[in-house]
Parts: sequence; structure tokens; C-alpha cells
Amino acid sequence: MKKLIMAVMTLFVLTSFDKDHVTTIFVIGDSTAANKDISGGKQERGWAMALQSYFDDNIRVDNHALNGRSSLSFFREGRWQKVLEKIRPGDYVIIQFGHNDEKAGEKRHTDPGSTFDYMLARYVRETREHGGTPVLMSCVVRRNFAQKPAKNDDDEALRNTTFKDAPKVVEGDSLVDTHGLYRIAPRDVAERMNVHFVDANKITHELEQSMGVEGSKKLHMWFLPGQEPSEPKGKQDNTHYSIYGAHRVARLLADALCEEIPVLKAYRTDADFTVDAQGRGQYLTLSEAISAAQKAPIPNPVIQILGGEWDNPNLSKKSRIKLVLRQGAKLK
Repeated sequence: MKKLIMAVMTLFVLTSFDKDHVTTIFVIGDSTAANKDISGGKQERGWAMALQSYFDDNIRVDNHALNGRSSLSFFREGRWQKVLEKIRPGDYVIIQFGHNDEKAGEKRHTDPGSTFDYMLARYVRETREHGGTPVLMSCVVRRNFAQKPAKNDDDEALRNTTFKDAPKVVEGDSLVDTHGLYRIAPRDVAERMNVHFVDANKITHELEQSMGVEGSKKLHMWFLPGQEPSEPKGKQDNTHYSIYGAHRVARLLADALCEEIPVLKAYRTDADFTVDAQGRGQYLTLSEAISAAQKAPIPNPVIQILGGEWDNPNLSKKSRIKLVLRQGAKLK
């Protein structure tokens, strides 16, 4: 009944505000969701960076998640205030923290059941005060198949380690939780405050476990030396996502959002390949996407292009590839 009431209220808001306003999904969180530097062919992506690929032009994703932030430091740095100033009635705010709240140090640390819950509740309350709809998400999992995970004082330091530098651990067949009560607290707050909740921890746990010890490496910044040009010395980062991983997770979380908030289903979209010069798709150039589509065992591959001007590839009339222009994208 509570979900039905929230859905009706959301539908009312969506149909009653300025018709020129494009509904925005704001995202606040940490590096697992954040936009990334794509210069030099860098492969790391946050799941929210890819989220726009899975909603049509009636939804705009505005990603404010940032590397290294906790629910506390994101607020103290004034980043939340910038989001508040942009929220309009009918907008959504996805709130996902936990990875860095676990870390020691007064600038970031919070405690589940106490200060962590307080910060999540504050984001919920202030989102509502500004006419937005809050959505709490539990933190995504780390790829940890070791019964005793290696000591991790800072996920951000993983970017500076090479394949050789990474701790040596013996891995088993089962994914082991590293978040403890930090994955439980968002659900508790959601229940107390009657808030939409998406269990991203459960969703990503099932994804990683289904892919197994070796397959799950593809989701992350996990490269052997010489395997990836942008990481010549290799990397073993079990926290942050690769392009492939970010899109797998974004697609699953988009589906979960639509199940939790059914009114969003009308705007859910998908394509076989997405091109975006800002790195929100799987490809930065149209030629790369077309090459991949031509090789793919897909009868009629669809390539969506997010914004910008692109040289017209002049596909033959017999081509099985369909191009979809979004967010003002143009072919010249």
C-alpha cells in the first residue's frame, strides 16, 4: 500500500509541473557511481555515468557522485547544496553511500545505526523539502572471493597499484561481503521514512556471484600486464568498474528503479551499442560502434548516439544497423 501511495503521488507531481521541465534523476554517491576521466583511453567508469544510456530523452541523468566521498564528506564539502539548488518538483535523487563511510578518519567516517543513518535521513528529508523524490540505494559490492579480504584503507589507492603490487589472496567460490551493517542501514532508513529503496548490494552480489571468480574480473579494473593499453602494468582493482561492468550494473539498476517506481518504465530504453563523446556509452566514436555492430551476432543491431555532431557514416541501404539520435545528436 505504501508503494502504491508513493507511485500515485509521483504520477501527480509528474503531470502537474512545468511541461518544459525534463525530469532529472540526480545521483549522489562515491566512486562506484561517479563520472570518470576518459582521457588517454582510460577504462574506468561509474555505473551512474552509464545510466543515461538506459533512459530516453524524457529523463536526464545528472550525476554528482564523486570519487572518495562518504555521506559525511559529500555534505561537508558543500556538494549537496549544489544539488539542492537544482532539484525541481518531479525530480528524483538517488542516494548511495557506504564504501567510504567505512573508512577511518573524522572527515569521512560514519557509523551505521547512528551517524550514517542520520546523514541518509537528512538527504531524504531535504530532497522532499525541495519537491524531489528520494531513492535510497545500498552500496554495490566489492569483488571479494577471499575468505579474508586484503586490508583496504582506501579504495582510491587502488588506482595507483599495478598488477604486481596487488595483495596476494587465495580465492574461493563464494563472494564474501565487505560492507557489514553499511549495506543494511539504507534499507532501515527507507522503512522508517517510507522511502523508495533499491537493494543494489543484493543485485550486484548476484551479478558477481553468477559470473564466478574469473568471469567477475571483467566487471572491474582487472587487467593482466600488457592486456589493456591504458594500464600497461596491469591492475587488480576489485572495487571500481570497467566500461563493461559499469554498463552491466547500470542496466540492472535501471530495471530495479523501474520496478520500484513503475512510472519510470515508460522512459526505460536500451540499445545494443551506445556512442557518447563524454564516455557515457560503450564507445567514444561512431566508427568503433559500427565496427562492433558489424561483427556482433545480432540480427538488427541498434546504435544510439548521445548528443554532439557526427560524420554521417552513410550506411548502405542493405545495412542491418539502425542509428538512433538522442539528446540533440546530429549527423553532418
